[in-house]
Amino acid sequence: MSEIAESLPVIRPLPEAAPHARHEQQVHGAGWRITVLTDGVFRIERSADGGFEDRASTFAVRRDLPPVDFAVERVGAGVVLTTRRARLGYDGGEFSASGLVVEVLGRDAGRWRYGEPTRDLGGTARTLDDVDGRTELEPGVVAPDGIAVVDDTVSFLFEDDGWVGSRVPGRQDLYVFAHGRDYADAVQDLYRVSGHPMRLPRWALGNWWSRYHPYSDESYLALLDRFDEEGIPFSVAVIDMDWHRVASVPPEFGNGWTGYSWEPTLFPDPATFLRTLHDRGLRTTLNLHPADGVRAFEDAYPAVARALGVDPDSGEPIPFDPIDPAFLQAYFSELHHPLEAQGVDFWWIDWQQGRTSGLPGVDPLWVLNHFHHLDAARDGGPGMTFSRYAGPGSHRYAVGFSGDTVVSWASLHFQPEFTATAANIGYSWWSHDIGGHTRGVRDDELATRWVQFGVFSPIMRLHSANNPFIRKEPWVFPPEHRAAMTDALRFRHRMVPYLHTMNHRAAEGVPLVRPMYHLEPRRSAAYTVPNQYAFGSELLVAPITEPRDAASLRGRVRVWLPDGLWTDIFTDAVYEGGRTVEMHRTDASIPVLLRAGGILPLDAGTDLDATRNPTAFEVLVAPAASGELVLAEDGEDDAVGDGSGPAARTVLSWDRAAGELRIGAAEGNTGVLPASREWTVTFLAALPEGPVTVNGAPAEVSGADGRWSVSAGSAAGGELVLRVDGGPLRVGSDRRDAARVILESAQIGNPEKLEAWDVVSSDRSATERLAELTAVELPEPVRAALVEQLAARTGSVR
Repeated sequence: MSEIAESLPVIRPLPEAAPHARHEQQVHGAGWRITVLTDGVFRIERSADGGFEDRASTFAVRRDLPPVDFAVERVGAGVVLTTRRARLGYDGGEFSASGLVVEVLGRDAGRWRYGEPTRDLGGTARTLDDVDGRTELEPGVVAPDGIAVVDDTVSFLFEDDGWVGSRVPGRQDLYVFAHGRDYADAVQDLYRVSGHPMRLPRWALGNWWSRYHPYSDESYLALLDRFDEEGIPFSVAVIDMDWHRVASVPPEFGNGWTGYSWEPTLFPDPATFLRTLHDRGLRTTLNLHPADGVRAFEDAYPAVARALGVDPDSGEPIPFDPIDPAFLQAYFSELHHPLEAQGVDFWWIDWQQGRTSGLPGVDPLWVLNHFHHLDAARDGGPGMTFSRYAGPGSHRYAVGFSGDTVVSWASLHFQPEFTATAANIGYSWWSHDIGGHTRGVRDDELATRWVQFGVFSPIMRLHSANNPFIRKEPWVFPPEHRAAMTDALRFRHRMVPYLHTMNHRAAEGVPLVRPMYHLEPRRSAAYTVPNQYAFGSELLVAPITEPRDAASLRGRVRVWLPDGLWTDIFTDAVYEGGRTVEMHRTDASIPVLLRAGGILPLDAGTDLDATRNPTAFEVLVAPAASGELVLAEDGEDDAVGDGSGPAARTVLSWDRAAGELRIGAAEGNTGVLPASREWTVTFLAALPEGPVTVNGAPAEVSGADGRWSVSAGSAAGGELVLRVDGGPLRVGSDRRDAARVILESAQIGNPEKLEAWDVVSSDRSATERLAELTAVELPEPVRAALVEQLAARTGSVR
């Protein structure tokens, strides 16, 4: 195989592959081997033939890890191994509940016996195709009982030269994660063994337009013109399968699902079309269904045939065979590279090829994901791919396509939990069919809430089926929903600087979206809000996934807040943490909460181009505590696959005691930054009681209690220091206006509204008003919405 690999550049090991574990970390016995990979991860092998596997698997590509201290006690034919975190006891025989036991040491003491369920919190699933609501999740490495298991027995392998191989039958291969409730450490160890996620190109973090529809070059560009007129930015243009010949495929060749030749009636000049998309600040992906191979009607058929020793004049079909190295090389060099030379940026690897191949245990989806990633990174590129999840280890391959989502509230209700739980198996970058793909009924509120969730999901990709009545363009919706969708889509692009900073963080081992129990693993309340999640280091998000109430005209969601203060960046309401709050929102927003001391950098430019670093910033600050965020920016050509490419880093810090917001001078690869940029700092707090200065000069304040701003000017090459005098800023604002709006819009009796307003607007304490409100005859959702406002922080306390 090595000679073939030398002639086929797509076949090569992953750059971080180091599958051979250190000998000093291995303990052997008759027919078994245990490797202590980290202080919380044991690899346990049993072999009927006495041999053991040192090749990389789809899951485990790195076993040559730093040494770990552990104690070894031989007990008969078995062993007891003890690390700082855990103890493993094995009797040396066939795996059994009595013979293989792992215990967690310390405050999270727990025990697992072979064959018992681990009761882990789930990982993710291969697809949401045709799932209307919940689906079963594959295992993850996070478990309240402290122990989780990845059974790697049936995964296929990679030879040392990078080609695929099968396992020897009769060998068992388990990875036991014993981290107690140190969930972040469990995920970090997963990455240590399985490789880190790649760092996505910056442009992947903007809005993606996708629709299964036979666009032409003219109609696609006309659509983008309309989006420009509406002020709605996009960064990725997805072109579904009708880019290639479908209806025009001669009937003797079968259906048109597989194709590699542009449909000339729709795209007569593909290179010009793709170049125009680039000029507009978009990158392009085309849809692939490769299972039918290469047929004689394809433009590239003669080149592929010659590469594989087939007479081009024979018309003989060339079958899809991903485990044939020669086919795989022709697949890339003759089918994909010419299209990339025209301007295709990456590929959407869609379904159809099944789960089996000519090599036992080798899944074609895995092969496609793996080698598309390597091929996309061949010239130092980021290795961008877009495909379905294939199992543990799939996090290495960029963006996941979750499948053809059913249009329903049940589908939306499950997607936030599904997305967050994927962090339990290290999967960072899910892309869903936002708004739903197929079936269902039209529901404008559902579509709006789905877009709002999509904006605060890893990848924001609108999509719909080949049905003229399933649409996602905001202007086809009534004004209320159109405005909410437009605002949400614009905000997604405003967040790209924050998202890209978190993209750097994800490549280092912390997924963008994480369940609340990753933040507070020993607080039982953190397990009761599966749809709520951390969105990077600064934000908590609680999507609204059920229809609004007919009386209050608001959707509601139950939110658990960790200790501290939390500010909704859209409503300016401030909440005390350490409790559960029911939050109510109109269609205009969902709860998005900035932690005390949180700093949120937003693009304040006019074009919101996700391919460029901004020339203007707005920085939101929740000033109830000190905080810091290191803004990471890079050039498009610097987004290398392992996340370690050069970046410019700018420290944004808030010192509450000193009243100073510092925008540090950029360090690192500052050549990727604009020559100058304007900064505006917005404090989510009451107006200051003293003067505000920028670098010692008086500055003008604009805004009102709850949200006010200062223009900090340009930070070209230097530091900016914004100082707020007059004592610590008061956090919170009077919520009576918000309560009045709730009553105005409520679909209830006017006498009841007036009675409720007399209570809400009085000068009595919040506790007294809450008690009096219980005596007013109100529908419970209206009362609950008012309670939320009365219980919010008013700003009267420093």
